[in-house]
Amino acid sequence: MIRRLAVRSASCAGFLLAVLPSLPADSAPHATHHHHKAAAANPVILTQQPGTALDTAARQLNAEDLAGAAKRGETPVVLIGSAPLSTSHGEPALFVQVQSASLCGSAGCSTSVYLRHDGNWSKVLDSVSGPIKVLATSAGGMHDLQVGDKDRWTWFGSAYHDTLPAAPIGNLKRSVERHQQQLKQQGG
Repeated sequence: MIRRLAVRSASCAGFLLAVLPSLPADSAPHATHHHHKAAAANPVILTQQPGTALDTAARQLNAEDLAGAAKRGETPVVLIGSAPLSTSHGEPALFVQVQSASLCGSAGCSTSVYLRHDGNWSKVLDSVSGPIKVLATSAGGMHDLQVGDKDRWTWFGSAYHDTLPAAPIGNLKRSVERHQQQLKQQGG
């Protein structure tokens, strides 16, 4: 028995069609619109999709990491997902996570996000750890992303930027100036 999936937006329906291409055409999700006061957050689902065009692109974009892991005797797992990020029409973004012992750390495995323009992929978010959700809010024509529980990333020109302030590191500027002065004194 095949169940029909109810989704919150048409963009999510497109995402599910991209993620679930093996479903028969008559079982494709039908978009239903629900209006809520809280902004919707659609999770990006990462799965193995060997042999697909997106998997091939993900492997090409991460060839250096894959080769490095292979040199260490590892067989990395490549997880991919896609979701529309533009508030207007456009190709879905490619989300890629390469998993191996040497590529994942204490914060987990990192995910990078790519957008395709004129046939070329460009990285618009690099190495974030945690589940990613596409938010209903937007900036510059691109939906905001939430990484983990609270880390919001917004579009700024040609890439995503973190909105969380950096943790204070004392008087970093003064420390850098002192270090630069010491280097000058040693060199001249």
